[in-house]
Amino acid sequence: MNVAVESPELGRSITAGGYQTNVHEHGEGFPLMLIHGSGPGVTAWANWRLVMPELARQRRVIAPDMLGFGYSERPANPDYQRDVWVEHAIGVLDALGIEQADLVGNSFGGGIALALAIRYPQRVRRLVLMGSVGVSFPITDGLDRVWGYEPSFQTMRSLMDTFAYDRALVTDELAELRYQASIRPGFQESFAQMFPAPRQRWVDGLASNEADIRAVQHETLVIHGREDQVIPLQASLQLAQLIPNAQLHVYGHCGHWTQIEHAGRFARLVEDFLSEADSASGAN
Repeated sequence: MNVAVESPELGRSITAGGYQTNVHEHGEGFPLMLIHGSGPGVTAWANWRLVMPELARQRRVIAPDMLGFGYSERPANPDYQRDVWVEHAIGVLDALGIEQADLVGNSFGGGIALALAIRYPQRVRRLVLMGSVGVSFPITDGLDRVWGYEPSFQTMRSLMDTFAYDRALVTDELAELRYQASIRPGFQESFAQMFPAPRQRWVDGLASNEADIRAVQHETLVIHGREDQVIPLQASLQLAQLIPNAQLHVYGHCGHWTQIEHAGRFARLVEDFLSEADSASGAN
């Protein structure tokens, strides 16, 4: 893949679960893994760039490009499914020598974070699910269009309007940057293999069993934008009802981009939630 050496989207390359993985790592303290969403052309940096510096003030932030996304490896014969991404995330933790971490998952990444906490509960301290999948729901038109993206500037411009409540964030310049990101060598080819139609099956495939969700004992913060057109608010309401130790925060005047539209508030909310565990455990 052609990318300038100084690109902020490039962190460092590690081998995680047998795959070359692009990962950003900042700060010191208790580990926090950020798992990005599944929009076209997404990278960990694009998803988390506004909140990584704030969260890294007190903790060791790890943000990988998940398998098949961004600048991480694209398998020759991919088997893209929830359990494969869970094992890749565990591979990142193992490669970095991390026994336990807090997890923040955005949308698709929330479904992966939840499934990881279910399968490997001892590897997770606290859990944050933002605009998350993880339960089954009728696929929205917004999500169907995100996963069915075919590259063009106008299509990307329309998707940006779907993602954000605040249209002031959605400029032609941003749409052009995201469009160019989506057509980098290998990006769209990989993306098109992940969620082919009919796409309801991928919503269901990222969902965890309700009994397993009810058994999650981790303190969990569920965050959602009230005007989200991609993942329905009802999904987070259901997660908050199913997870015994969950709390729910809903941002008004906010679409699917909570960490962008309300970056400062989001970072402070997450930091406050995680610092409770720091105090209880004596972590630095």
